Order: sequence, then structure tokens, then C-alpha cells
Amino acid sequence: MNMRSPMKSVLGLGAAKQGSHHWWMQRVSSVALLLLAPWFLLSLISLGDVSYASLTLWIAQPVHSVLLTMFVVITVYHTQLGLQVVIEDYVAHEGLKLVTILIINFVLLLLAVIGVFSILRIAFSVSPAIHLQMGLE
Repeated sequence: MNMRSPMKSVLGLGAAKQGSHHWWMQRVSSVALLLLAPWFLLSLISLGDVSYASLTLWIAQPVHSVLLTMFVVITVYHTQLGLQVVIEDYVAHEGLKLVTILIINFVLLLLAVIGVFSILRIAFSVSPAIHLQMGLE
């Protein structure tokens, strides 16, 4: 016997009214990471030399800085979605559940801001003259 109303079945809404959106966003972020992770690994492997100077020049290239920023943001978002599900499923006490989710969200937001700021700082601080000297332009 189905306890859901016909309208809820059509809209795909569960008791929390957001489960299908959360599930869908986990899948979308997973697909994005399936595309960005190989790019990231292959880019680092193709560098050969992973010294500070070569990584700085690599990050300073516009395509790499944009893709790396996307990779950081999507990774943090996907992590937040997954940890929220784990906390909601396995922490029984509502107060502890809320505090834990808030702490995790704050820490992940802090990590995302630090990551994006670091990428942008490198991307905008490397001189175009250095690119010309290295033969990157």
C-alpha cells in the first residue's frame, strides 16, 4: 500500500521535500568530478616537474586556473552533500545532528574560500613577462 499522495508521487517529494534535489545534485557533482579529476591528474603527470615554480606557472594559465577553481568548488560541494547524508542517517540526536552539520558546513566553506583565494592569488600575481620567458604564451 502506497502512503504517498498522487501529487507527491508526481513531484518526487519525500517527507523533507528536498530529497530528490539533494540526490540529483550528488549525481551531477559526481559526473563533474569524473570529468575534472582525470584532467587534474593528467595535467600534473604531464608537468613532470612539480616544483613550486612550475606549479605556479601552471596555475597562472587561465584555462588551468578556471578548471582548478571548478574542481575545488565542486569537490567541496560534493563532500558537503555526502557528509550531510551520513550525519542525517547516523546521528540520532537532533541537536547534535544540527551542530555537526553546521560545523562541517563552516569548515568546508572555509576550505573552499582558502582554495579559491589561493588559486586566484596565484593566477593574478604571476607576471605575463614570466609566461613569455617560459614560452607559455
